[in-house]
Amino acid sequence: MLQISGLSKTYPNGVQALKDINLNISNGMFGLLGPNGAGKSTLMRTIATLQDADTGSILFGDIDVFKQKQELRQVLGYLPQEFGVYPKVSAEEMLHYIARLKGIADPKERKELVKALLEQVNLYNHRSKSLGGYSGGMKQRFGIAQALIGNPKLIIVDEPTAGLDPAERLRFNNLLSEIGENIIVILSTHIVDDVSELCNDMAIISGGKVVQRGNPDELVLGLENKIWTKRVKKEEVAKYQAEYKMVTAKLSGGSMMVYINSDTDPGNGFKSEKATLEEIYFSNII
Repeated sequence: MLQISGLSKTYPNGVQALKDINLNISNGMFGLLGPNGAGKSTLMRTIATLQDADTGSILFGDIDVFKQKQELRQVLGYLPQEFGVYPKVSAEEMLHYIARLKGIADPKERKELVKALLEQVNLYNHRSKSLGGYSGGMKQRFGIAQALIGNPKLIIVDEPTAGLDPAERLRFNNLLSEIGENIIVILSTHIVDDVSELCNDMAIISGGKVVQRGNPDELVLGLENKIWTKRVKKEEVAKYQAEYKMVTAKLSGGSMMVYINSDTDPGNGFKSEKATLEEIYFSNII
């Protein structure tokens, strides 16, 4: 169990990135959903011992993360939003190097581990290729391979599918699903579909605060028969926003589809629409 209690962080420039975050996270895929600048990366970096909070605590089992950083790092796998690679080094060579850094000194054990990891992330046939020649999706899968070294009990992935094409995104998400069966995997993202497809538990963070928490399907069920849509002209959107509890508006075929939240039929040409996690997200972000 990962227990986050009363976590707050204000940067020297006055930006309060985290405001009293409280979360208990157990084994499985946990989605942390929020817009850019919501505080997701700050929270991930804090859990990963890369920066300290101003107040609060983080416990991972018996490990006090702020007091036992090295102990946490021994059971942590981390794939940050942006990570560099040595462009002229092959994936196989780089994984051997990282494995040595993580204390796997026996050459035979290390060779078997690297081979297994490359096969797991479907990069074994590209093991001798320089990392500088990898596609974006291949680099992300390499990132997961290095995060898995040492049999981590907690894995953090920050915006892992941003910029990937649909095929690579699907391949990467399938890999995450396999990994997240028996350990904690925290998926930090602004892509609603990734959380909807992968996670049994989630939180929405906005403005540095946790504004919603629960099972994605149960959260969507709470909006059943409450989402209504209507096609309007672009210049009418502001009027509908003033008159109704508007969730979002989407450009469609030259006009706008407005989505509102209403417990009863609002009339006025609105039609009932099946709720999705996207409506939960837009209802909660600041």
